[in-house]
Amino acid sequence: MSIHKLTAGSGYDYLTRQVAAQDATEKGHTSLAIYYSAKGEAPGTWIGSGMAGIDGLDEGDEVTAEQMRNLFGAGKHPLAEQLRAAAAADGKIEREQETATWLGTPFRVYANDTSPFRIRVAKEVAALNASLGRRSADPIPLTDRARIRTQVAVAVFREEYGRDPADARELAATIAKHSRPRTNAVAGYDLTFSPVKTVSALWALADRPTAAAIERAHQQAVRDALTFLENTALFTREGTNGVRQVETRGLIATAFTHRDSRAGDPDLHTHVAVANKVQTRDTGRWLAIDGRLMFAATVAASETYNTALERHLTDTLGVRFEVREGDDPRKRPIREIVGVDPGLAASWSARRASIETRRAELAGAFQATHGRPPTPVESVQLAQQATLETRQGKHEPRSLAEQRATWAAQARQVLGGERGVQAMLHRALHPAARPTRRVEAAWVRETAATIQETLQAHRSYWQRWHVEAEAQRQVRGADVHTHDVDPLVGLLVDEVLTRRSVPLTRSERDIDTPAALRRSDGASVYTVAGSTLYTSPDLLAAEARIVAHAGQHDATRATRAAVEQALAQSATDGLPLNA
Repeated sequence: MSIHKLTAGSGYDYLTRQVAAQDATEKGHTSLAIYYSAKGEAPGTWIGSGMAGIDGLDEGDEVTAEQMRNLFGAGKHPLAEQLRAAAAADGKIEREQETATWLGTPFRVYANDTSPFRIRVAKEVAALNASLGRRSADPIPLTDRARIRTQVAVAVFREEYGRDPADARELAATIAKHSRPRTNAVAGYDLTFSPVKTVSALWALADRPTAAAIERAHQQAVRDALTFLENTALFTREGTNGVRQVETRGLIATAFTHRDSRAGDPDLHTHVAVANKVQTRDTGRWLAIDGRLMFAATVAASETYNTALERHLTDTLGVRFEVREGDDPRKRPIREIVGVDPGLAASWSARRASIETRRAELAGAFQATHGRPPTPVESVQLAQQATLETRQGKHEPRSLAEQRATWAAQARQVLGGERGVQAMLHRALHPAARPTRRVEAAWVRETAATIQETLQAHRSYWQRWHVEAEAQRQVRGADVHTHDVDPLVGLLVDEVLTRRSVPLTRSERDIDTPAALRRSDGASVYTVAGSTLYTSPDLLAAEARIVAHAGQHDATRATRAAVEQALAQSATDGLPLNA
């Protein structure tokens, strides 16, 4: 799972143009309805426990562009038009009609939030179009717009500093500075859930009932991860400067499940756009999400999704997962479905790699031409150009049946025909049975020790989120029974934090706090959930040794002869020393 922030206004644009419309590179989709009809994609749906507070909508209802504009663009009720009309019918005045649509305070979006720099660029674009006999608002090629943007940026820099930009970095910084809108309200968070490659490959090639079961498992795993976030990381802040962190009634989100990547390869994934609107659990007051925990819990939520997906697929289809080492030793190994040919996923990945290679070439050419790196918007356009240039055949829009036919043909080329494809599917769906592990107290202690060793090998301190993520990884590979997974994760987290870690911050439970100022877990509302820092006795001992040795004056020194010998050996081996 990945996460990134959505800002008001631009957040809505991102959702409708790139998330709801499957990152489409072709232009011309006038509405979500037209898009879904053309591609055969399932429309987005509303999701989250917080939907109980949205009158007129329920979990599973279809998302419309108008609803997204209201919620993510303005921070209002998704059915704002209906609420306004109902208030008007009740004889409410204009102000009351407007406030009837609010979910707390609407997002702060400036009506005229266009910088002078962008206005000057627009005027130059209009002048170019006029000279060519076109309408002022007609789109122009990327190269022309980039040239105009560069020229205006140079002029603005001269006006500010009395000289030309010294290098590409100064020029790029000027464009970024003067293109940035004043609006900084957070509209929400885009969470993207993607399974490992072999899951998408099996989903793409299996028969329809099996593919449907895989998609259901993916969607259930997404819901499990969202439930984890709701239970552990979804808070809001109230009081002066948001000093109190309080619990909420759940998140409000839209979920869009897509079938392929921009390259056209099978890539089952779901975008969950979480609105930055939650209700306090006690009073139902509408406030913003405390985003600190959303980011802190990202890896733990991602591992929760991975574990849940394996669990659901194993229970419904009987598949097994095993660790496959990647090319980068610095990254954690990935668990893939046993029996799915690695070469198949590699062949599809090669297509994506060719796009990235071409995109890098285009970015280099752009900088050579314009004397600066491309802006984020220009980078997206270059990526779209790279996709189009490397595409063997136009793939959008395509129905699911057309996609499956294409993927099956590609798989036959890699696996040696239809017989090879069917043999691979049989291996994946009928793996050798493996007995489930019987969990005992000794296993919990040993695994907790492994988690501690892993944590202290990579960091000097940790929080609950780090332990949760590592516990999910350990349990996922332990072949335990499905109903033991969640209890075991909890046992491991408690074992590591309470028996094998040393808290570096004072526990809030040492303070006598009234019940009214405590959250449901007993923690004070004046503390940040999951913020306690921990380390290990081994790390504390190592730090103590370092401090002790730092004050000593009798350290061992290298002799001149040893230094000369090392230099001679370095010269002989042709390996110059770095100091």
